[in-house]
Amino acid sequence: MAKPTLLAWVCGLAVISGMVYLMATAETGPVDPTEVNRAQSHGTVVFNSSMIVFREGLEAVLIFAAVIASFVGANASRKKPVIVGAVCSFAATIVTWFLAQALLSVASPLGPKLEAITGFIAIAVLLVVLNWFVHRVYWSEWIGRHHRRRRELLAGTGGGVTLGLILLGFTSVYREGFEVVLFLQNLQLQQGSGAVMEGVAIGLIGTTVIGLSVFLLHRRLPYKKMLILTGILVGVVLVVMVGGTALSFAELGWIPMHRTPFDVPVWMGAWFEIYPVWETLGAQALAAGFVIGSYYLAEEMKDRGPRRRGEQPRAVKAVRPGELKPSSAETAFTKPVV
Repeated sequence: MAKPTLLAWVCGLAVISGMVYLMATAETGPVDPTEVNRAQSHGTVVFNSSMIVFREGLEAVLIFAAVIASFVGANASRKKPVIVGAVCSFAATIVTWFLAQALLSVASPLGPKLEAITGFIAIAVLLVVLNWFVHRVYWSEWIGRHHRRRRELLAGTGGGVTLGLILLGFTSVYREGFEVVLFLQNLQLQQGSGAVMEGVAIGLIGTTVIGLSVFLLHRRLPYKKMLILTGILVGVVLVVMVGGTALSFAELGWIPMHRTPFDVPVWMGAWFEIYPVWETLGAQALAAGFVIGSYYLAEEMKDRGPRRRGEQPRAVKAVRPGELKPSSAETAFTKPVV
């Protein structure tokens, strides 16, 4: 897949913004969503929140490790501004959470529409993040851009370089924090801040353990396997979120609602947002098929296809962050994974 252009991303954001506007101004259907009692279970919201935080935290740890890997020798002292930037990004994420909450408070007159809108936005971003092709750019190019910027900064001197290093640490982590805030808004609307904060705490504990292992203990971790496993679990979160959002759309009258001839246990709705409605089941199947299909199609193009043509697929050797050399820092952790 060709590298996405700025125009493509702008067009995508424009389409999403347009759809959000249409949903905010659309009329509701014959079913009153306020009379429907179908809240997710507390445990599901906690699990979904913790998995989102842990997955994004894992990526932040690996990106940050790759960025600071070559700050050795004479450049070791320059690592401090980068760390300061990363800490600032964590504080900025907290501020972003409160700003998002303030925005949702202003939009509260939308009522049931607001949950559908936040679910739609979260699903759109998750589909991008879990798309193997896009993730190849999202992961490799993002790290590569930070490496290029790091080389430019290390070649200079002065206060401007220090500020640049702070921004380097900030941007290497903040995007993951911003995505966490974005994903959690829909869950917060469903169960409130208490359940979401429980999940956030669990996810942060897991991220802290990984961070300590990487930066202090220099432990060799199965990074690729961890990313794939967490990718699968976040894929489950996506399917669950699609089910709930699709039912919200049906209750609002934005899509049809056709009951299945079979019943679904109540606990499947509470835990997995699986309901006896053809439209919600179909939407969940499409979401799962999209993620799984994009992975296998990309694997075919990256690995199996070249082998059939007698070509050798390019492999990236995994390197432990604590043992990275400047020459290897630019390729470590750049192997695209789902």
